[in-house]
Amino acid sequence: MYDDSTKKWKVLTKNVFSTGYDVKGLKNDGKYKFRVSCINEVGTSKPSAESDFISPKEHAGKAFYKLFPSVWENEAAFEPRNIVVQKKDPKTLYDIKEELGKGRFGTVNKCVEKSSKKVLAAKHITANNDRDRQEVEHEIEIMKVLQHPRLLQLYDAFDNGKNMVMILEYVSGGELFERVIDEEFDLTEKECTFFLRQICDGVRFMHSKAILHLDMKPENILCIRKNSNKIKIIDFGLAQKMTPGLQVSCGTPEFLAPEVVSYDEVSKTTDMWSVGVICYVLLSGCSPFMGEDDRQTLVNVRDGDWEFEEDIWDNISKEAKDFIAKVLVVEVE
Repeated sequence: MYDDSTKKWKVLTKNVFSTGYDVKGLKNDGKYKFRVSCINEVGTSKPSAESDFISPKEHAGKAFYKLFPSVWENEAAFEPRNIVVQKKDPKTLYDIKEELGKGRFGTVNKCVEKSSKKVLAAKHITANNDRDRQEVEHEIEIMKVLQHPRLLQLYDAFDNGKNMVMILEYVSGGELFERVIDEEFDLTEKECTFFLRQICDGVRFMHSKAILHLDMKPENILCIRKNSNKIKIIDFGLAQKMTPGLQVSCGTPEFLAPEVVSYDEVSKTTDMWSVGVICYVLLSGCSPFMGEDDRQTLVNVRDGDWEFEEDIWDNISKEAKDFIAKVLVVEVE
């Protein structure tokens, strides 16, 4: 940071793993400009181009994305929105662009809101029967409640008979799981900690709204963009409102909690068990409960049969192992 009053540059921090940083202690009438460098195992890059001078007094109350639009792109959490399902063709409000993906739920396309030019994603679902429609309506109602920076945001929704469309926040960084299996990506414990803090932040908000995700796994955590360590939790199709006696029997075997396998009552600890498994996978690259087949995996989960293999975990901190050990606990009645 360059302080115009001293005519000197100073280093603010060397420990940032995202594209944002809060600068403290600026004088209200001061003038400052900024530049950044990248530090990795090879060394330190040359400083970036300098920003324009910024005065806290002049910019008070102005949104960050208006000051630094290139940094803000794809990083912004939406302002809270009152979403009402509209009975019209989404093409009247959005330009539908190229296909991004396809699955059992339907097709996802990139889209652009005509009025704001905001880049979003349009999830097209064909509701062939009442059950399909109820599932989509349920996901929409859940997402209306879950307005938080670490959760994928619903921006708009449309219902045209059999064709239902959810307009979603657009993220382009790919699955967190892709970074786990990428041999060229060195996932350090410090980076895992940064990911886990965000995951826990999102899960905590869901639980504060009495909602369980019930399908937490690395594939359902997206990086906002390729060069960012900020994440979004996605896929609320299996999420449920917390109610006494709630039981479920769905999810991905190696990330299920024992109460799901045994068809017992689920709770906040069900999601936290899955978070513990995610933490184990991120730190070690291994799955703690993986068996030779799904049946053996489910038995391992039910019995809480896992361990820290010494050769893999020797260089992992006691605190990280303690966190995993405290959430991967089978409750005995």
